[in-house]
Amino acid sequence: MTTPILICDDSGFARKQMARSIPDGWDVTITYAENGQEAIECIRQGKGDIMFLDLNMPIMDGYQTMEAIRKDDLPCLVIVVSGDVQPEARERMVSMGALDFIRKPIDNAKLMTLLKQYGIYDGEATASNRRDGAKITRAATQDERLDAYRELVNVAMGRAGENLAKLLNEFIDLPIPNVNVIESNELHMAIAEINHSDSVSAVSKGFVSAGINGEALVIFSDSNTSDMVKMLKYEDEGNELLQLEALMDVSNILIGACLNALSTQLNVSFSHSHPILLGRNRGLDSLLSDSISRWTKIMAVEIAYSIKSRDISFDLLLLFPDCSMEKIYTRLVDITEDNA
Repeated sequence: MTTPILICDDSGFARKQMARSIPDGWDVTITYAENGQEAIECIRQGKGDIMFLDLNMPIMDGYQTMEAIRKDDLPCLVIVVSGDVQPEARERMVSMGALDFIRKPIDNAKLMTLLKQYGIYDGEATASNRRDGAKITRAATQDERLDAYRELVNVAMGRAGENLAKLLNEFIDLPIPNVNVIESNELHMAIAEINHSDSVSAVSKGFVSAGINGEALVIFSDSNTSDMVKMLKYEDEGNELLQLEALMDVSNILIGACLNALSTQLNVSFSHSHPILLGRNRGLDSLLSDSISRWTKIMAVEIAYSIKSRDISFDLLLLFPDCSMEKIYTRLVDITEDNA
């Protein structure tokens, strides 16, 4: 009997990756949804007996989708597939009725273990077919490339958020990454989500490998610094040296985890420069101009982290020169197709 499968993710690249992971021997029909609202409609139409659900999506996210399924008692088994693997995220979804949680990018062995554990499928584990047009073409449009970059960063963002949540013992709210390819002098207009405070601090770290180079910056509003010192349980939140130490510690956690996740997905090993403090108590535009003046066109990835329970926000900004963008996309596509 054919099983209706629903894959709900706002990234077309991620939907294709998930479809490739479905075992070849499993008799399924696959339907795709780009957000929770579309997913609920599909379930009502009988197209989602089993759903693989992302968390961070526009219109209706994974939490809202799971709540709607529970509230209306919809007939759907849900496995969460997300880059956000914080313990609290898993606990929240399981408490609302999700079967389990899989970390992005998909681990086929983990998927098979879960399918067998819940009696969903226990046949052959091979997953090599290109289901429902899942093949990734090299003649991709700019939008498709940006979608692939965004999904790459989404996974890295979740890994960094997980590490920071462990350090601070707080739930980190993760956004949908904002990805733009722009002229370097347009950067200040592209990062709309960053808090344009009159006074910010920034820590920077460069990285390079296999012809891919870039710079990672963590940007803090100076008004949040003492609160971060408190969360880190340092003794004196008013001490300037401790505030600087807090900035460096949080930056190292975010940048290190993010670059490690990028390295894994691209199968490269980044060499890192030592982190440097770009400045404190300065305007954002002046800090950014120091970092990008040597590049003409860049891919700017903005990740606006927040800790809502503390009213704290800070931003991770990844900057890649145009010469790195094609190499990133090529490696990402080659690895995805090799794993098909």
